[in-house]
Amino acid sequence: MSALSKGTSAAGAARGRRAWRLVGIFAAVAVVTAAAPFVGASFISPWRLMTGALGEMDSAIFWQIRLPRVLLSFLAGAGLAVSGMAFQALFRNPLATPFTLGVSSGASLGVAVYTVLGMALAVPGLPGVSVAAFCGALLAIAIVYGLTRLKRGFSTATMLLAGVALSFFFSSLILFVQYVADLTHSFQIIRWLMGSLDAVRYGSVLDVLPFVLGGSVIAVYLVHELNLLTTGEDIAASRGVNVSRTKKTVFLAVSLMVGGVVATCGPIGFVGMMVPHICRLMVGWEHRRLVPATLAFGGGFLVLCDAVSRVVIAPAEVPVGVVTALLGGPFFLWLLLGGGSEGGLLRGGRS
Repeated sequence: MSALSKGTSAAGAARGRRAWRLVGIFAAVAVVTAAAPFVGASFISPWRLMTGALGEMDSAIFWQIRLPRVLLSFLAGAGLAVSGMAFQALFRNPLATPFTLGVSSGASLGVAVYTVLGMALAVPGLPGVSVAAFCGALLAIAIVYGLTRLKRGFSTATMLLAGVALSFFFSSLILFVQYVADLTHSFQIIRWLMGSLDAVRYGSVLDVLPFVLGGSVIAVYLVHELNLLTTGEDIAASRGVNVSRTKKTVFLAVSLMVGGVVATCGPIGFVGMMVPHICRLMVGWEHRRLVPATLAFGGGFLVLCDAVSRVVIAPAEVPVGVVTALLGGPFFLWLLLGGGSEGGLLRGGRS
């Protein structure tokens, strides 16, 4: 057999393994998501649910609390994961996260000001704290976009520096607001900053759904452009990609998706950094496989973390953001010390 034939055969085998891994991700996520509503401080029997033998209280817990919570956690995890994946491709930086451009800090500042001042933000069907958070996120998006537009060509470096600087500035303002707030308001701000899924209704699911659905559709539509951006802007432009327009589209779509998720769930960290890398190692860097894998794995990952948060110190709960941070810290160190080079991480590593 010639070297060319052997190479073609090996490449085909690698594609087959990655395809089966993608199927495995979907299957595992389906099992985790289906089982999660039954897990909590008290276990609800699936058999009793199917036979209609659940008591009134258990039925209310399952249908009115746990099921919408699982749906919201899946949407939030999927949105944060695909956001991190898109920013890592856009910035060609394996440590980019959904919060790199200051959207989370802007939302947090909005919540801090809302909490301390007791502002009245009345929007039918939406909690005031979510409205304040989304307004803060929109402010951050507008500032970063405006600063980046000052440079010709919508420079990625300018966008990144503007986002990091704005994030630090907003974080300092949050610390100032906490310092002048009383103990009750300060605790409320800290509690929100941990990220949580403990106050969920079906309306919250519907609030987040348009942002995640819209951002995911755009990510799927731009898989070819994302593939080329990981190789560099010059190569992407030589292959016919409108780099400036693509960067603007990714920035606005992903930032709005992150803003919608954070406004409802708070800043749940590390999901957007960990999940894309895990999926690259499993299905490769090619975004036609990576986007669906990241969406599914991100949703299932946050569902699993939320289930752990409900049972680890039951009947009390740990904020889900604490669970993801406990997992994200060691993963971050592995990424820095043993995860390979930047190019290797972005191009998927070994098959």
